[in-house]
Amino acid sequence: MRLLRAACLSAFLCTAAGCAALSTGQSGDPDFSSDAAANIQLGDEAVERKDFLQAERYYEHVRTKYPYLEVANEAELKLADLAYAQETYPEAREKYQSFIKLHPTHPKVDYAAYRSALSHYADIPSDFFLLPPSTEKDQTEIRAALVSLNDFVRQYPNSQYVAEAKQNIEDTRRRLAEHELYVASFYARRERWKAVAQRLEGLLKNYPGTSVEEEALFDLHEAYVKLNDAEQAKQTLQRIIERLPGTPAAERARKMMGS
Repeated sequence: MRLLRAACLSAFLCTAAGCAALSTGQSGDPDFSSDAAANIQLGDEAVERKDFLQAERYYEHVRTKYPYLEVANEAELKLADLAYAQETYPEAREKYQSFIKLHPTHPKVDYAAYRSALSHYADIPSDFFLLPPSTEKDQTEIRAALVSLNDFVRQYPNSQYVAEAKQNIEDTRRRLAEHELYVASFYARRERWKAVAQRLEGLLKNYPGTSVEEEALFDLHEAYVKLNDAEQAKQTLQRIIERLPGTPAAERARKMMGS
């Protein structure tokens, strides 16, 4: 799927910009410096000009030639970042995880842990206009992103990346809730009301407080009406009043209850 997305994006960019922005300018064998830090700088410069192969050679040279220097640890992270930049997320994740295992007390271990979790988030299906909406696609990476980001926040509560991680967590929760709502609507169109109710109950239990909660609650009320379950329908309206107090939705629910 990522290959198709990349191909579509490449074609679009070529049309809009004549493919000029897509050149990576790969060059020949690097001219290594005798100074480890200088090789890191040369690798960074190669990244800037999108010469990822050259950058990898510089970083790998530092990692293998100077294994006992701190700069070798930096090179390890750079190699992981390089894989991430090229959207080879499983490879990037493996490199970040390897760094964590080898250097559990390193000052940048939280960075590696966050980037590892973020690799799932970055691999979430796109809403690129040539492809179906992400709500219709496989949700494996979104679920993995939610688990990984929650694990990161729990393990590194004082990390500078926690605030950003929490924002991404809320986005993954919203995406998963939207997917459940999409599946429920699929069942509703086929009048499979029990399946609708089960799906929406799961949404409300697992992803409370998302932007689709109001829609999910009213859809759940409708499902119980269709199932001739008056008690559950009434309780759902009461849940709207309790979960969305002081909102137009709560006022609408009161009117529907006749109060």
